[in-house]
Amino acid sequence: MAISITSHFDGGNIEVLNGEGASWDLAIRPDNGSHYYQWFHFRVDGAAGVPLELRLTNAGGSAYTGGWENYRARVSSDHADWLQTETAYADGVLTIRHTPPTDTVWFAYFAPFQSERHRAFVAEIAAKEGVSHTVLGHTLDGRDLDLFTLGTGMKRVWLYARQHPGETMAEWWMEGAIAFLTGDDPVAVKLREAATFYIVPNMNPDGSARGHLRTNAVGTDLNREWAEPTPERSPEILYVLKAMDASGVDFAIDVHGDEAIPHVFMAGFEGTPSWTEARGALYASYLDRLKARTPDFQTTYGYGIPGPGAANLKVSTNAVAERFNAIAMTLEMPFKDHDDAPDSLRGWSIERSRALGVSCLVALADIIEILPRT
Repeated sequence: MAISITSHFDGGNIEVLNGEGASWDLAIRPDNGSHYYQWFHFRVDGAAGVPLELRLTNAGGSAYTGGWENYRARVSSDHADWLQTETAYADGVLTIRHTPPTDTVWFAYFAPFQSERHRAFVAEIAAKEGVSHTVLGHTLDGRDLDLFTLGTGMKRVWLYARQHPGETMAEWWMEGAIAFLTGDDPVAVKLREAATFYIVPNMNPDGSARGHLRTNAVGTDLNREWAEPTPERSPEILYVLKAMDASGVDFAIDVHGDEAIPHVFMAGFEGTPSWTEARGALYASYLDRLKARTPDFQTTYGYGIPGPGAANLKVSTNAVAERFNAIAMTLEMPFKDHDDAPDSLRGWSIERSRALGVSCLVALADIIEILPRT
């Protein structure tokens, strides 16, 4: 059987330039209406036992070329268990080498979280006792923007993920966090009694289905729209802000992945006009509790901290902190392996993303009683 390559499925992204047999030249397709690209996800058929060499020839023009250094692509023979495989970056080309044990094999930038799984997950969680499911509105491609609400407490906690659709580890984090939060663990019970949770597991379902790295259906980076969202460019942000205005926000985590930094870290709301030392101390306390709860989190590596008044209010964390006087933060997980605890087989993975979701909630339980209601 001749080898073939396709990405004509949900979340797929690759263009076949030329090739046959074991050697192929490919290109990553940019997000629609945007210059951003880095996410790839494709299937190879008819390749059992063939030592494939797949060259992503336009990797040098991608959004974050630093993301290719020491990066290893993910590969799966069943589209469920994702392993790292030999990958090298040189002269603007990302070369993936792998000999599949089966005729069909998938390659991806990170373990995909497809629309079908999202819909099944929504149905499963919505059926649980104490959970309310709402469709906040419809995206530009007509997809549902889902919101879960649960808990009876006075504190208002917002969790939301995948503003950047290619950062699929964020929705794996959501799987772990929501499964824990809706369960019987005493910590979960404590959280539900102390707070009401508002959870958007996927902020960008259009970009997710289209195989985008960073933008929605029309090429808008949603995490740069929080100051002035519009129905034409960013209805997703309008829907979420309307719901936040109705509920209020005391604490918020915006869940992401970072292409270049091989660590788990937070970016806070320093530099916002309303920043106070008291709010900063509470944020720092949360980070300390999270670091104590899991060795996967650290505070040494991360983004630079803006000076007073220099925060970008177009970005979600800063906008939410400023608008609601909230404790807000952006969680970043790596696409690469996790340098603090490397795993040569899977790198940063589905399992570790889910586990981190649980750890983030357990750390929140440590401070929920002293979290002020704004």
